[in-house]
Amino acid sequence: MKLFNTMSRRKEEFVPLEEGKVRMYVCGPTVYNLIHIGNARPMIIFDTVRRYLEYKGYEVNYVSNFTDVDDKIIKKAIEEGVEASVISERYIAECKKDMQAMNVKPATTYPKATEEICGMLDMIGTLIEKGHAYVGEDGTVYFKTRSFKEYGKLSHKNLDDLQGGNRSLLVTGEDQKQDSLDFVLWKPKKDGEPYWESPWCNGRPGWHIECSVMSKKYLGEEIDIHAGGEDLVFPHHENEIAQSEAANGKPFAKYWMHNAFLNIDNRKMSKSAGNFFTVRDISEKYDLQVLRFFMLSAHYRSPLNFSAELMEAARSGYERIVTSVSNLNYLLENATSDTMSEDEKRLAEEAKGFETKFDEAMDDDFNTADAISAIFELVKFANTNTNAESSREFLKTLKDEIVMLSDVCGLIVEKQQEMLDSDIEALIEERQVARKAKNFQRADEIRNELLSKGIVLEDTREGVKWKRA
Repeated sequence: MKLFNTMSRRKEEFVPLEEGKVRMYVCGPTVYNLIHIGNARPMIIFDTVRRYLEYKGYEVNYVSNFTDVDDKIIKKAIEEGVEASVISERYIAECKKDMQAMNVKPATTYPKATEEICGMLDMIGTLIEKGHAYVGEDGTVYFKTRSFKEYGKLSHKNLDDLQGGNRSLLVTGEDQKQDSLDFVLWKPKKDGEPYWESPWCNGRPGWHIECSVMSKKYLGEEIDIHAGGEDLVFPHHENEIAQSEAANGKPFAKYWMHNAFLNIDNRKMSKSAGNFFTVRDISEKYDLQVLRFFMLSAHYRSPLNFSAELMEAARSGYERIVTSVSNLNYLLENATSDTMSEDEKRLAEEAKGFETKFDEAMDDDFNTADAISAIFELVKFANTNTNAESSREFLKTLKDEIVMLSDVCGLIVEKQQEMLDSDIEALIEERQVARKAKNFQRADEIRNELLSKGIVLEDTREGVKWKRA
């Protein structure tokens, strides 16, 4: 198995630090709103990486954090007149609903920044003691970037090239920096903001220190894979490396994986451009399995363009697999022979070749596009070589193979029996009653239950409309 390591800029053989086990950290979202489809790409991609590693027999410790203290969270809390924790907890819950709908497996651990402050204070203290950090007059703590001689090894820029990246790091007390490249580890509180006591000032952590501390606590000082979107290479992941390796004296991560950007109709996604979509927006038009299929239709390191036309193509591709499995189940229910004939045994052996193609694609830097092509070939093989005369054993062998490979991609292709219209209407009525009673948790549960069965709800002025995805 080979993966592309951002650090070395080449494909490397995957050899975990501990045989049979993988320690994997994926940077999660800042929870101030519903997640958007740009957030969804790394969630789906690295969930698929995890699933494939588990399929290959590895025990995966998968950690993905929530940044639950941030300027955007604080701003929204002030606007609503509530504590910042109310905002973060609300959107953590909403994020988990969307991940479930996309069939993203729950992480082994979901650490939150606000619950790891003690570890951050300890690491910052260590960095100060080792001469890698210093305290400004107002209590701001800065990392001394030039003290870490390998700074820039991930982004492959020298220190002078990095001067232009400082705009994202500017904070109050900028004039206290010893060097313009230094970045914040701890910053003083402002009026109305949440804060914690520290030896330097009452305040809160800088963004970068969070992941260094959470990765160390839940995975150890050295990990196998650190992953995220390519926008995190600099400064976030570069700064994580500097902090972690300066504090721990050990390599931080053996492999660095980054997915490419997602564009909308060939433009960068932004609210001002009117092409900003949340996962929840997409769920009103599509089963989120279609979104997952779409995200896996291109290699994760290739830029991906989102459009209505491409989503329709993804829906068609996904339904092709679902229909094949449904047809095999129908034939299974009506089969008259139990055991395979000699011809079927030969065909079953031939079908294993598609699993080999799937594995070869995934072993080559998790090439999900080619892996899905292998599933399509298997689907075509099954459609061509099965009929009412096929044995149960042969039909089940082909169906299980399609379902297994699809599951590695996180695609649910064996649908539950279609709901009756009357059952759907009854659940919609129950949801309306729950909403009137302000039992929004139950209302959301019903919506998600229907969505998981391919029923999409749309709340309109004329009432609730529904359709089968």
